[in-house]
This record gives sequence, C-alpha cells and structure tokens, in this order.
Amino acid sequence: MRVMIIGASGQLGYELSKVLQTHDPIKTYVSQEIAGGIKLDLTDYHSVEDFIIKKKPDVVINAAAFTDVDGCEVNKEKAFKINAEAVKHLVRASRVIEAYLVHVSTDYVFDGIKGLYREDDIPNPINYYGLTKLLGEAYVLSYDDSLIVRTSGVFRDKGFPIYAYKTLKEGKEVLAFKGYYSPISAKKLAEAINELITYRKSGIIHVAGERISRYELALKIKELYNLSGKVIEVDNIKGWIARRPFDSSLDISKAKKILSIDFYSIDDNLRFMVI
Repeated sequence: MRVMIIGASGQLGYELSKVLQTHDPIKTYVSQEIAGGIKLDLTDYHSVEDFIIKKKPDVVINAAAFTDVDGCEVNKEKAFKINAEAVKHLVRASRVIEAYLVHVSTDYVFDGIKGLYREDDIPNPINYYGLTKLLGEAYVLSYDDSLIVRTSGVFRDKGFPIYAYKTLKEGKEVLAFKGYYSPISAKKLAEAINELITYRKSGIIHVAGERISRYELALKIKELYNLSGKVIEVDNIKGWIARRPFDSSLDISKAKKILSIDFYSIDDNLRFMVI
C-alpha cells in the first residue's frame, strides 16, 4: 500500500510518518523541511494535482492546514487557499487515481453551544478558521472514497498542554480559557488513523480525547508533574482576535466502537507530550 502524507512536517504528520513507516510513505511539507520529504506548495494547485497523479498513492492523508485561529481571521485569503481550495484539488487528484482520501478536520466547525457533538450534528462555525475547514469538508464529501476525521486540540510539542506544563514548571500563572474541548495527542491520533485506513470507512468520524475543560486539564498536569505554578480560569484570553467555541467537545462513541485502541484516555494521551 502506497501512502502519501500531505503536511508531514506538522505534529500529526510527524507521528503519521512514524506509525506508517513500514509503508515507506511519500511525505510532503510546505516550509519546514523534513528528512526524506518533498516540498509541495499547496497553493500551487496544478503542481499538487500533477504530483499526486504521477506518484499514484493508494491512500492520501491530508494532515496539512492553516491552524492559527487568529491568523485565519487576519489572513483570510491564505486560510481559504490552504484549508478549502487546496482540498478541492486533493479530491480531484484522488478521484483520478482512485485513491482513498483521509482528510483531518476540526471541532471548530461547531459553534460550541452544546458540546459533545456527533458526526451528524449541523456545523455552525463562529470563526474563519472553522468556516474554511467546513468548506474543505464539503469538497471531501463530494468524493465517495473518502473519510473526514474530525479531531480536537491536537498536541505533541505544542498546544495547550505543552504551554500549561512549561508555564507551571516555571512557577508562573497559566491562563485557562473557561471552556471545554477533547484534546488528543498527535501520536494517538496517528495510531487511530493508521487503523482506520485498514477499514476504508467513508463519511465522517470523530477521533478525539475525553471532554475536559482547559482549567481541569491544567490542574491535572500540575498534579501529575508536581508543578509549582498556578492555574487561573478566565472567560477570554487577552489578545485573541477570533471567537472561540465555548464547548467544542466531540462525541467519540462511533470511533470507540470501530477502533481497537484506547485513543481517548486523557491520562494516556498526556504520556505523549514532548516536553
């Protein structure tokens, strides 16, 4: 099975490269060079399609995205090109070579009013990042042989858990947004995607961690590592530009029935922080 990882230099892409190494994956990156990787500008749509069609992978995993939520509000053109328009061309190329397409999306396609969102709940993004990711989903759903993996708060060497650990270790205050999500380590998400590929499911599936508030998560990290800093729960973070959903947690019951691994345990996921 020939596998292509789009965005192999990111947190998830790095872990996917490791878990799929027996398949000798074709790895692409945008700016951060990686060993054995091939530079691919996702906004050069003709080159993207040409590259995929010539390489003829059996599976294309799109782990690339412009994930800076505030950055998407400021640079909407870039966000649209990478999170939406580029996905259309990944779909076009995958369809030509009949490749199975796995596209990684986000809990931010939801407004955060109710939380524990199911796959069939109606999206309603409240920021531009979520909107562009939802548009990308629409392109993917136009192709029958595809799977959208929605996830939440992916972390490895960056993300809220890493920020909390480092800040608390320095004895400083962690500002934790008063809201809920479903954080998952990049390693666990990669392992889940690796298993899902073998089933060749289509449609949408939520793969994420257990529902938890950032405040509770920071307290858990503080206790787990016996750190000296203080955790403060806040309604908003100074400097934020984009609105954040209050409770974007995902219902993962469907994935629990399909997958054989424990991808969701908070304690287990925290073991794979790179700190």
